[in-house]
Amino acid sequence: MTEQPIVMYGAEWCGDCRRAKSWLTRNNVPFTYVDVEHDDEARDRAIEISGRKQIPVVVLPNGEFMVEPTDTQLAAAITP
Repeated sequence: MTEQPIVMYGAEWCGDCRRAKSWLTRNNVPFTYVDVEHDDEARDRAIEISGRKQIPVVVLPNGEFMVEPTDTQLAAAITP
């Protein structure tokens, strides 16, 4: 994995966001969390990246992204 961290766009009220954030934390995956609830620019950026309004949007260091990933999808994308 590169040194560039994963970026996760989400909101605290979102169950999938809390689950993904928890998985990343439990697995010691460095990431930057961007709260879209109170930041219109961040919300617009997440929509621009994914083309959708669903969250979380998880952007990987290689530029690929996932929308509403399951724990299994996160593990497959992040672990070598």
